[in-house]
Amino acid sequence: MTITVVVADDQELVRSGFAMILSAQPDIEVVAEAADGAEAVRAVARHAPAVALLDIRMPVMDGIEAARRICAAGPTKVVMLTTFGSDEHVFAALRAGASGFLLKDVRRDDLVHAVRVVTAGQALLAPAVTRRLIDDVVRSGGRAAPAPSAELARLTEREHEVLVLLGRGLSNPELAAALFVSEHTVKTHVSSVLGKLGLRDRAQAVIAAYESGLIRPGE
Repeated sequence: MTITVVVADDQELVRSGFAMILSAQPDIEVVAEAADGAEAVRAVARHAPAVALLDIRMPVMDGIEAARRICAAGPTKVVMLTTFGSDEHVFAALRAGASGFLLKDVRRDDLVHAVRVVTAGQALLAPAVTRRLIDDVVRSGGRAAPAPSAELARLTEREHEVLVLLGRGLSNPELAAALFVSEHTVKTHVSSVLGKLGLRDRAQAVIAAYESGLIRPGE
């Protein structure tokens, strides 16, 4: 399966560099480039790519607003790109529905890996970073995912368990080890949790676990 991508950055050299790196992969196709957020939103609407790489700071419309509109409009996964590593940008990206967050000095292999990871429905945040960010988001009253309280009753006991472990930042192999099941079974459970709670990906599942009270900040 070919992964289609839109790359948006107001710096032409950065934009074209990312596009070249991704286009060199046999399973990735860059279908459009954009120089600002508004152009990125139009490109996504036109091409319906699997992934949109968005610079946070762009003219006309910034990447956060572009991500919000893209995530609200369809299934395209968003990875945010920035030269700034401050938490406030990560918070804003998560609230907008982004599945990933990378600094622009990312290594070539990590950029390619990021596109593949979010396409597979996983969050592009290391477990330790995820826990710290979510703790701060919850304490500040921020919301990055719909509150799933009404839908929690639809989860099976095992799915509740999976949601808690997702909230603690466990990867699929770690989930499989904790639950004594195969990674294939883990993927099935994670997919079911996301579907029942109406969540886009694991990033939202992590936050949902906190917002539902299944996990408390600091645990």
